[in-house]
Amino acid sequence: MRSLPLVIPAVLCSVFIPVPSARAAQDCASLANLKIENTNLLSSTEVPATGDLPGYCRVLGFVRPAINFEVRLPLQSWNGKFYMAGCGGFCGTLDADRPGFTNAMNFGLRRNYAVSTMDSGHWGTSVLDGRWAMNNPVAQMDWGQRAVTETARITKSLLKSYYGTEQRKSYFVGCSTGGRMAAMEALRYPKDFDGIISGAPALDYTGLVATFFAWATKANTGPDGKPIFASSKVKLVQDAVYAACDEKDGLKDGLISDPRQCDFKPASLQCKAGNAPDCLTEAEVGALDKWYRGPVNSKGQQLYPGGLPMGSEMHWPRWLTGLGNAPALMPLFAQDFIRYMAFEPSAGPTFKVTDFDFDKDPARTAPLSRVYNAATFNPETGDMVMGDISAFRQAGGKLLVYHGWSDALVTPQATVEFYEALAKKSGGLGATQEFARLFMVPGMDHCGIGTDGPGIADTGIDPLAALEQWVEEGKAPSELVATKTGGDGNQTLWRRPVCAYPKVASYTGSGDVTDATNFTCADRAP
Repeated sequence: MRSLPLVIPAVLCSVFIPVPSARAAQDCASLANLKIENTNLLSSTEVPATGDLPGYCRVLGFVRPAINFEVRLPLQSWNGKFYMAGCGGFCGTLDADRPGFTNAMNFGLRRNYAVSTMDSGHWGTSVLDGRWAMNNPVAQMDWGQRAVTETARITKSLLKSYYGTEQRKSYFVGCSTGGRMAAMEALRYPKDFDGIISGAPALDYTGLVATFFAWATKANTGPDGKPIFASSKVKLVQDAVYAACDEKDGLKDGLISDPRQCDFKPASLQCKAGNAPDCLTEAEVGALDKWYRGPVNSKGQQLYPGGLPMGSEMHWPRWLTGLGNAPALMPLFAQDFIRYMAFEPSAGPTFKVTDFDFDKDPARTAPLSRVYNAATFNPETGDMVMGDISAFRQAGGKLLVYHGWSDALVTPQATVEFYEALAKKSGGLGATQEFARLFMVPGMDHCGIGTDGPGIADTGIDPLAALEQWVEEGKAPSELVATKTGGDGNQTLWRRPVCAYPKVASYTGSGDVTDATNFTCADRAP
């Protein structure tokens, strides 16, 4: 039976080093009086330990003009390291106590890191609110590139003043927009962090949130302006997809290991006449064909990599169809992005998502793509285009990317193509895996948000422990161990390795399929 080194509790992977004892209360309070370039420090106060969080010194402030940040410095047992969390969607709030792993700085605080996060440089009513960006190039640049690097600079200055020594390692972790921020850091600010985790990264933000989201929204809008595909038929499609594709990896287990192997055709469910709950109308089939295909222009040219991944259907009510009184989120993201963030000058509040022109408007996003995008899909060549990552590599940086194969919001194909393009630029797969590794997680929704399907939650893998071993001990991760829990989260349903791309988890042919030790990482499933 083979060993699973990453199963070791993550806290054991953080080696504590001697640091000066935590300062007295007045030392925490005095941090607010520090003078840091282009920064206003508002307060610094001690917060006592509570629950599973240690006591910490809480520092609030902003980098001019408007990047609000929070820094938390453990009062005792600091591990000598710095952990920064990204934010999701259009950000717009200082979500310092966000639970779980996704864009959550307390995940690092629990492991005795000095931690920080920021609001990306503006205030918004929600992560769907894009009005702040309308004809506002300063705010656009803060959200696109500046917020993370500036907050990292301030955090390092504060922790050095508080502890009397610099951090020995720095890590950034983000998912979705936070994943884009992570990739942007590796490309644009290669010396900010020693290790970076980029989850479900919205790398080509303009291609995704303008072109792809507009395509998906328009495909599901009938002549009467109402949605074509009803959430009541999601389960019908979901069951048909899994019946056709579940065993493509050689094992019927409720997981589709690689949607690219799935050949389900929506037309197989088309009604012979009229409409019924157990079949699809011609219009519904047409909408699904467009969803699965992804956006094209009038020449048939692909405008963004792939479409909705097959196996993501159970998550459609959240992102695409809505459910009951809860609206679909994808059209709302598209609406504010296209109105206020995508074009220069901004299109404004009267622009409708269905007005998006797939022949003309993708090119109109080019000026702001250079502000927002960590990589951009080129329809002419079919390639993902990115900047130079060699400085990050030469600095010894390590990049761990993960993405759920069932992500219906930030669809996963672009991440795979980004990694393959990175390998091509970096001397091949072997050379690339020395500093960057990709883990594609079967069944996982966007950032592990949806846990009602077969996939894991955001805490179902521990990429931080793997990254620590890679950065601090030189042990590159060949696999992460995914754990699916049920009930209150204390019941383990199954465990399985998630292999470094392009390898996939393959069942050995014997033993319990819920046990990770009965799988191996292979070039492809049988």
